[in-house]
Amino acid sequence: MQKNLHFSLKSCTFAPNYETMAKILVIDDERAIRNTLKEILEFEGYTIELAENGRLGLDKALSTTYDLIFTDIKMPEMDGMEFLHTYRSSCSQQGVEDAPVVMITGHGSVDNAVEALKSGAFDFIQKPLDLNRLLLTTKHALDHKSLVQETKVLRKKIGKRNQMIGNSPAISRVRAIIDKVAATEARVLITGANGTGKEVVAHLIHENSTRAKGALVEVNCAAIPSELIESELFGHTKGSFTSAIKDRAGKFEQADGGTLFLDEIGDMSLSAQAKVLRALQENEITRVGSDKPIKVNVRVIAATNKNLQQEIADGHFREDLFHRLNVIPIHVPSLDERKEDIPLLVQHFTDLICSEQGWRTKIFDASAIAKLQERSWHGNIRELRNVVERLIILAGDTITDQDVADYA
Repeated sequence: MQKNLHFSLKSCTFAPNYETMAKILVIDDERAIRNTLKEILEFEGYTIELAENGRLGLDKALSTTYDLIFTDIKMPEMDGMEFLHTYRSSCSQQGVEDAPVVMITGHGSVDNAVEALKSGAFDFIQKPLDLNRLLLTTKHALDHKSLVQETKVLRKKIGKRNQMIGNSPAISRVRAIIDKVAATEARVLITGANGTGKEVVAHLIHENSTRAKGALVEVNCAAIPSELIESELFGHTKGSFTSAIKDRAGKFEQADGGTLFLDEIGDMSLSAQAKVLRALQENEITRVGSDKPIKVNVRVIAATNKNLQQEIADGHFREDLFHRLNVIPIHVPSLDERKEDIPLLVQHFTDLICSEQGWRTKIFDASAIAKLQERSWHGNIRELRNVVERLIILAGDTITDQDVADYA
């Protein structure tokens, strides 16, 4: 049976994009359809390969990496639905990323196409094929694949940054507390000097909690002016103040179902502290300019570099809020308290920095490590990372104690 090759050309511009070079597989048992799609997509700058049935298409899809696959639904030997299930299942078993699959369907098989979407197909296009729809679907599918890949890379980079490096007794105690508290709903108060890694602790607690699939929303209380902190945390309604041109959800609402990390909470104003206390007590917030309460389901982790007991004595921090937050206290040791971790930290930062910059990995010799362990680290982990990066840039392939003396 001859398939309909009609393409609607209305309002379509052919703008070849030879920079894309994405590789696309077209699977269809009708030669005219295959060749037409090949001609159009090659004109757009894509590399096209063809398969005349689902079984041949599957062999190609599993032996070659493609950026996108088009497949007809109704074909002999192996139809599009069977191809989709087998292809995705095989990729999952092999631990490789599957390409987005777009189904090509006739007027009478839209139900099959919808079923394909439920089974993991990216999209479907109907016959007679509309050229605008074909090109837009191709672009969206490739953009989606690119976004997925970028997200994976970012997650790997974030994962590398959110590691607690070291085997010293001091950091091992912190790690043990994280392991015990992460799976609970208990609030955590993280204390420690600037640069010790309090944010890393917060991330590890969230990532290992039952809320890991929810958002981790971070608020630096020291960086937000006191007159804006309440709007930032609780949101506002349109017209509640001069620049409130529309309703806006605050950080508590954004973190609903996840974790809210209140960094530098010791710098929060007393009025904002009172509202945070109420939110923790009632599990609800009220937007600025509204009297309507909004229920929130949020786990709060707070951090500070201040002595909150002293801040309470000085009248700068609410004692009742302190006790609400301080269910599980975690003190992150300074680098001077865990100098035995410096060799591992130096290696970690060296690998991370050289990988990010695309440089050949440099080596810190024993004399350089010993020199780094001798000095005092007032800026803690953050300062050590900066020094490692400086030495990687300014010193030779092997970094010595003399390089540390010259540049650290």
